[in-house]
Amino acid sequence: MSLMRNLNRALTATTGLQVRRAAADAPPQPKKTATAAKPAGRPTPVYRCPADKDLSTDRLLRRPVFIMSPVRSGSTLLRMLLNAHSRLHSPHELHIRRLEVDYGSKLSQRAMSALDLERGDLEHLLWDRVLHRELVRSGKDFIVEKTPSNAFVYRRIRDCWPDARFVFLLRHPVSIAQFWHEGDPDKRTYDEAAADALRYMKAVDNARKGITGGHTVRYEDITAGPERELRRLCVFLGIDFEPTMLEYGRKDDSQVVKGLGDWRDKIRSGSVQAGRSLPAEDEIPELLRPMCKAWGYSS
Repeated sequence: MSLMRNLNRALTATTGLQVRRAAADAPPQPKKTATAAKPAGRPTPVYRCPADKDLSTDRLLRRPVFIMSPVRSGSTLLRMLLNAHSRLHSPHELHIRRLEVDYGSKLSQRAMSALDLERGDLEHLLWDRVLHRELVRSGKDFIVEKTPSNAFVYRRIRDCWPDARFVFLLRHPVSIAQFWHEGDPDKRTYDEAAADALRYMKAVDNARKGITGGHTVRYEDITAGPERELRRLCVFLGIDFEPTMLEYGRKDDSQVVKGLGDWRDKIRSGSVQAGRSLPAEDEIPELLRPMCKAWGYSS
């Protein structure tokens, strides 16, 4: 009897274990470490784009409006102005892109697939239901959503609501970086704020190029001539301009929520305040020069 057999007999009697010879061509197994890198964020799930004939069954919400803007670009002011309109409801940032769906079991996945619903489709149904619920509660006709990070998933939003309208809000890139830094100077230096804000600017720029038929407005133009810009925006949205939009604080001041948009005194004033002077050419850091040129803020 071989040594291996004798050893296994003794091990089995005492421990219940046995020894097996490793295959000669077996690849070495990687060691697990506590610092092993985690996989990147969840990939975009599979979904289908509802055709026009399917919208009546696949979507409760019709013709929603999405403000695509970088952080600290005046989107809270714009949504407050729009929310003061009798037909537009623009709540605080809703971050619907973060709402995810999990099957829970293989059986439920099979059941949903049999209904032609993949995980992305289910998430879109959830997003649509949340926004529609908020709109119905408001008693108005159209919802306006302004979460800045929506720009990173503009394709999904466009595909989710084929009849959506898009408003692109721009601001001088240096002003965006300055305000992003001043919002939490202990968290990010000015250089870090500029680099972080630039990600949002690039996402908005990509959305402007990827979506046809949108409407672009500048923060500086809103603060300099709010009635003129709001009238132009109302034409784009197919609604009548209402003078009450200019004094949004008289209409509703209950939707300024800390952490879900700008909540500072300037917004709480209830009317459009003058903006800061534009940065001088020599104040533009090299990192932001291409975006300043692309958006027409520098030559």
